[in-house]
Amino acid sequence: MTDETPGGPPAEASDTSTDQPRGRGPRGPRRSGPGGGGGRGPGGGPGRGPGGGPGRGPGGGDRGRGPGGDRGRRGAPGQGTEERAEGELVDKLVAINRVAKVVKGGKNFAFAALVVVGDKKGRVGFGHGKAREVPEAIRKATEEAKKTLIRVPLREGRTLHHDGRGRWGAGKVMLRAAPAGTGLIAGGPMRAVLEVLGVSDVVAKSKGSSNPYNMVRATFDALKEQSSPRQVASRRGLKVSDIVGRRKDGASLGEVAAEG
Repeated sequence: MTDETPGGPPAEASDTSTDQPRGRGPRGPRRSGPGGGGGRGPGGGPGRGPGGGPGRGPGGGDRGRGPGGDRGRRGAPGQGTEERAEGELVDKLVAINRVAKVVKGGKNFAFAALVVVGDKKGRVGFGHGKAREVPEAIRKATEEAKKTLIRVPLREGRTLHHDGRGRWGAGKVMLRAAPAGTGLIAGGPMRAVLEVLGVSDVVAKSKGSSNPYNMVRATFDALKEQSSPRQVASRRGLKVSDIVGRRKDGASLGEVAAEG
């Protein structure tokens, strides 16, 4: 007697002694969609799309390399100077930092740059610029520095005529003339100002605030007090030889004629 299933052919007994292995079939591709966990779609967790957590897109987290990542920040103030030559003038980037303006919807970030400009022949100026992008901030600071150039009389084209002191706010600086071969002994923002000025032998010391803005302004305050023997002689109604003869180092008249 056969066992028949209603509506179909008779059932056959299953053969358990078959030689074919009971393996799995071919596996399909495991590609996550746009919202996959570890995929690389726009919404992936650690993926590399625009919204990934530690991804490399514009909105990446701590490791993001875009504008929102920590590695996208510019250098802090005082991290070296950048020198560029534009015609006869040479400009140096003294400091650049990121500033923030608190508004109703959050914070607006911008960059502030401090630049000094000079021709290395006795003219020097400084400027400050602020913009959303670093190149624009540097351009604004450079243009302002070119408008505020001052002329400083140099002795033999290498050092100052006399010692000077400058102060601006909490910044205090001291500049001293030095003999040939001394070199430029100054650091930080003061060195940048003296380099573009064209001074090669001078000893400088900052005794106050280390703020680059105060140091630069204090240095300019000291440079504005410099005067040549010719200027002093005309102001006092004396001869240049009378002024130069009082120098302790015994400068000759030939040196004064070369100074101009």
